[in-house]
Amino acid sequence: MAFPSFLAGKPATSVADSDRADREVAARAQQGDHAAYAQLVRQHQNRIFRHLLNLTGSREEALELSQEVFLKAWEALPAWRPEAQFHTWLYRIASNLAYDLLRRRRIVSYEPLAQDYDVPADEAGPEARLQARQGMAALDAALARLPPDQREIVLLREVEGLSYDELAATLGIDEGTVKSRLARGRAALAQAYRRTHHG
Repeated sequence: MAFPSFLAGKPATSVADSDRADREVAARAQQGDHAAYAQLVRQHQNRIFRHLLNLTGSREEALELSQEVFLKAWEALPAWRPEAQFHTWLYRIASNLAYDLLRRRRIVSYEPLAQDYDVPADEAGPEARLQARQGMAALDAALARLPPDQREIVLLREVEGLSYDELAATLGIDEGTVKSRLARGRAALAQAYRRTHHG
């Protein structure tokens, strides 16, 4: 099942260009350049917040955790190496903090994507927008049924656009496990979507 195009988020400019820019700015930040680090925060804060919101289901907790992510990243920056892509490094810090919180809560909740994504204005008309919103609501419900590890990998791949090697680095698993977990997540999502959308 393919994600609807309007769920694809706002794609990063060129990933390679972004990675190169991150490395250059992060290298300056490692030397204690606070302005360079502030630039990295501005570049990545929205997608880190969105990722944490999808994992925790709470805007307040996602905001708090986002601040903690960037504080931890600043503290750990001297140990960061340029061969590790900066954004996947941030995602890993964010995921670890979110799962620590969820373990403390002993629940896993889900915040629907619908409030973060709008149907583009160039849709054919009100009927098309209504159908798109109904499809999005069904997709939200289907995503909520997935186990947290499957939901996370599907969102990171389909919404954030991470590659297999980026997923492996972010989640701390090998590429074979990435592919199998993603395949299971997509299959479970398709099944849950069919039940929700057509049931």
